[in-house]
Amino acid sequence: MGYTIALIGIAACVLLCGIGSCIGLYKTSTAAAGVLGEDPKKFGKVMVLVLLPATQGIYGFIIGIIASGSVNAAMTTAQGWAIFSAMLPMTISGFVSAWFQGKSAVNCIYAVGKQESLSGKMIVYPGMIEFYAILGLIISIMLVGQF
Repeated sequence: MGYTIALIGIAACVLLCGIGSCIGLYKTSTAAAGVLGEDPKKFGKVMVLVLLPATQGIYGFIIGIIASGSVNAAMTTAQGWAIFSAMLPMTISGFVSAWFQGKSAVNCIYAVGKQESLSGKMIVYPGMIEFYAILGLIISIMLVGQF
């Protein structure tokens, strides 16, 4: 039973972080398409903003690989719940931050579309949201590292 619980926690983390990234990327890529439809020369300026929400999917995948090394078929139910719980910080922060980072980056892409010189400054706003995904990743790594 513990093995199954741990695997569900790992799968949920990888899936929800990936889903959050997909939602964020959908939002940023459609905003970028609108900006680039008017001025294709801004591609390099908006690309970083478009890709920012993808990192949470990568973080979820990384912690999923790390946690899977701690899972074995002889786990107790308590150990399974412990792995499941260790995945929660990355699961929640990855899903939510990717979604909101995409929303933030969309507005920054529109700002770059209006004034290209803002591109470097606009990375700061969605970058601040990234910080919380990184915190979730670090906490999950610390918790999984105890097994």
